[in-house]
Amino acid sequence: MNQPFWICKKFEELTVTELYCILKLRSEVFVVEQNCVYLDADGKDLASHHLCGWLHNQLVAYCRILPLGISYEDHVSIGRVVTHPAHRKDGYGKTLMQKAIKKTYALYNVPAIKIGAQQYLLKFYSELGFKPIGDPYLEDGIPHISMLHIR
Repeated sequence: MNQPFWICKKFEELTVTELYCILKLRSEVFVVEQNCVYLDADGKDLASHHLCGWLHNQLVAYCRILPLGISYEDHVSIGRVVTHPAHRKDGYGKTLMQKAIKKTYALYNVPAIKIGAQQYLLKFYSELGFKPIGDPYLEDGIPHISMLHIR
């Protein structure tokens, strides 16, 4: 099986085409597929690194890495984790997160990463070393749980 080409860029390093592909995939999954009306362009992209998995010029997996103080006052974070619907059985989501965890620690040299995970993905993130913290909560009408990955 073909493996994606992985690249991580700061916002200002993204090409217009790369940014378009990122926003298109996020909208396709988070807004249309999950039937969730929300403002995806939340201002956090500007301060983030963007980890992209490309296969034959198609964005197949993506997440953003957020520095301290952007999503959480006292933690760095990984967010907008998404795999293209046509590639969900290819294992790219797991590879994406493994790379994102490694890259986050390399960029920020912090003891932990905090995420807000959709609750149905608890097992997925637990298998990557994240532990649930706190009580479940609703975000845009979708059940979520905070999770922490400790180095």
